[in-house]
Amino acid sequence: MQPKKHIHLIGICGTAMGSLAGMLQLRGHQVTGSDAAAYPPMSDLLRGLGIAVAEPFSEKNLDPQPDLVIVGNALSRGNPEVEAVLDRRIPFTSLAATIHEEFLVGRESLVIAGTHGKTTTTSMLAWIYEVASRARPELAPSFLIGGVAENFRTSFQLRESRPFILEGDEYDTAFFDKGPKFMHYFPDALILTHVEFDHADIYRDLEQVKTAFKRLVNLVPRRGRVVAFDGAENVTECVSKALCAVERYGFSADSCWRMEDLRQRAGHTSWRVSRVGEPWAEFTLPVAGEHNALNATAAAALAAGQGVELEHIVAALDTFESVKRRLEVRAIVDGITIIDDFAHHPTAIRETLKALRASYPQARLWAVLEPRSNTLRRNVFEHELIVSLSLADEVVLSGVFKQENIPEAERLHPEAVVRGLQAAGRPAMLLANADAIVDVIAPRLQAGDVVAILSNGGFEGIYEKLPRRLASRQEEH
Repeated sequence: MQPKKHIHLIGICGTAMGSLAGMLQLRGHQVTGSDAAAYPPMSDLLRGLGIAVAEPFSEKNLDPQPDLVIVGNALSRGNPEVEAVLDRRIPFTSLAATIHEEFLVGRESLVIAGTHGKTTTTSMLAWIYEVASRARPELAPSFLIGGVAENFRTSFQLRESRPFILEGDEYDTAFFDKGPKFMHYFPDALILTHVEFDHADIYRDLEQVKTAFKRLVNLVPRRGRVVAFDGAENVTECVSKALCAVERYGFSADSCWRMEDLRQRAGHTSWRVSRVGEPWAEFTLPVAGEHNALNATAAAALAAGQGVELEHIVAALDTFESVKRRLEVRAIVDGITIIDDFAHHPTAIRETLKALRASYPQARLWAVLEPRSNTLRRNVFEHELIVSLSLADEVVLSGVFKQENIPEAERLHPEAVVRGLQAAGRPAMLLANADAIVDVIAPRLQAGDVVAILSNGGFEGIYEKLPRRLASRQEEH
């Protein structure tokens, strides 16, 4: 790619697409984009960068005609801009291919992959490198994260040094490239957190998911390393034929990076790590949850193996500020704490609620779920969803997001989840939408309650509507 091209991104408000737009602009390109509707946090980021976002999709958004179009992976045939690109034979490519061709050649590619935890782990690793770079400028990281890292207040950074830290997404690349995006990233070192069935819209079953991760592991060169979670048979299977060094992390006695003495108190997590059986480090993380301690251990292990000094790793984890929409406190009103968490899978919901139990042990914990991800909208994990949600004291479900797009036989029936929770002794209710939820639960909320709002989308503005209602209730009193 030559500088000063006009590059247009279709679907620019996706987290990765918006981040790529910013990186291309830093490279000197003229960047424009379009989306069905601009929405935070990427709309705010793009506005701050001065990148114009046209909405909705229209063939007119391609005038004047760009030199290159990058097509987001959510777009398919029938989209007016996709059709115009094909009709006019405008050169086009994908996000993942652009990242490889424009940014990864000649760099050290450090990829974080897995069904869960990759956004947080990527943010942790990027912060470790950033802290280390204060003493060693050659470690200054470029990164691309599938969320806004609070330490950086952004989801991307572009430096001239070699390390490039990437969240490796297993979702497909584009309508013309159905392989996973991470197959374009050619990792020099890889973290593999978890492997479970997910993305039920593109993967047939768990075997297909495992095949994708096995192919990723197969891209790591012999000189490279894989840092892999020790607590899952699926991960073990996926790394079993690696031709590079494989280092396991977790709680197993024979793991290379063994975690011990995990303690959680007042939103902080502390633990010790031994390295190949020898005491190595003590960490404190200002974020709750065993899953976050696991993520931090993975990031620490990869960084240490790449030559980052332990003192910088400890300092970075001690000052880590999490990621937007991961256990993010959105408001505290009248003693009621409202948490936003990007819930896309029953396992993620379980770990979120476990972390909140540890952080707020005396609270009445509410789980308010919008089944919105392509996995949660389907009935493949109905039982697991009931088990995960039962960790809350009160559960509220909304209707399935765009349920008409899911075949009836495959669709999640939230009323069945509610019945299952009630049978297990958990108060649960199904309400049609965000407005109904606010109307019903706001009068019932009390000081000391914690409300976890679980969705991977906007949830009809409930993050603003509920605090506003509670504030007005407080004024009335």
